[in-house]
Amino acid sequence: MPVPRPAPRHRPAALALAVCLLLLAACTSQKPEPLTRKPRTIEPVAGCGARSWTDPARLGENRAPARCAKGAPAPRRLKRPRHLTLATSTLTAEYVAPLQLAIKKGEFAKEGLDVELKVLPTPDALPLLAKGKLDALWAAPEAAVINGVHGGFGIRWVAGNFSPAPSSRSGLWIRLRDGERPDTVRPAGRSVGTLIGKGSVISYPLEKVLAEHGAAMETMDFQQLGSSDVLTALTSGGVEAAWLLDPVWRQVRGDKRYAFLGGQPVGEPLGGALFGPNLLSDDVDAGVALLRAYIRTINTWFAGDYKRDRGFVAELAALLGQDTKTLAAVPSLRMDWEIRKGTAGRLQRAYRDAGVTDGAILPERRLVDRRLYAEAVGHRP
Repeated sequence: MPVPRPAPRHRPAALALAVCLLLLAACTSQKPEPLTRKPRTIEPVAGCGARSWTDPARLGENRAPARCAKGAPAPRRLKRPRHLTLATSTLTAEYVAPLQLAIKKGEFAKEGLDVELKVLPTPDALPLLAKGKLDALWAAPEAAVINGVHGGFGIRWVAGNFSPAPSSRSGLWIRLRDGERPDTVRPAGRSVGTLIGKGSVISYPLEKVLAEHGAAMETMDFQQLGSSDVLTALTSGGVEAAWLLDPVWRQVRGDKRYAFLGGQPVGEPLGGALFGPNLLSDDVDAGVALLRAYIRTINTWFAGDYKRDRGFVAELAALLGQDTKTLAAVPSLRMDWEIRKGTAGRLQRAYRDAGVTDGAILPERRLVDRRLYAEAVGHRP
């Protein structure tokens, strides 16, 4: 049953963020928003057939992610080498493994690209991306991104990253009260610990999970905690529920005192590559080359259950600075370069309900551009 929601409260922090980004858009020297670009020739790509593109409107656990043959799409070396700087908030998360591996295996180099990864929080990276001082951001269309685009930032979400395996239990866990069962629990009014905050893409799946259990974002008491504190707060009684990520949720799996309520929708990536004017309009060839190498890396090493290969897991663990056993203990991610239709709108509605964005819901064309990855696999829209 749908849960009535009171009008969103405009929190001072959210308003401050919106004002800050609007001022940045008006007063900094970022390049103007790239609204159009010349039509580009789309050619068939060997090894990328019908399975290399899926209907963006298709969702759900049974949707197989797009795939090309191993080693495809083949490199198309640029006539002039480029140095590209990509920002990401972490180098240890599994979803950035394709980037790390593409550098190690020389996939970017085959395209004539010298790719540098730079660790920057999304709020710090956004104005740099809009001004052309960064080429790409590996993150998600978070509330800060939405506010930035409202303020004039020429940024688009151009490729996806992953969705969880159906067996994953990364998501909302709750401590059961006396007499409660997992199928009868009602989380409304309880405290929730999260390291991410309401401005993250997690707001969308969290809102969905809460609604399925008779609650809404406005009915919860949120506490933002450090990455090492979320589990401790849940198990010690400091909070009654928590959003637990891989591999932390394994610590409470099987314990009857806790119940898993739900997580990120299966088959729907919530992040990936964000491009600014450098690759959206000024140097589209380099933007396509970057995505071509990324897609080839997925097709070659991450096409299926890549964690069945113990040697590869050990290689990934070393690359990400993780423990091999810990990495192997959680399911493989479903690496997915495509973006689903409607995800941008669902994210925006969740941010609005949480009170962390202002303004009208932006149309998908203002936030999403699928043309670059379509060109990389030879798909004609």
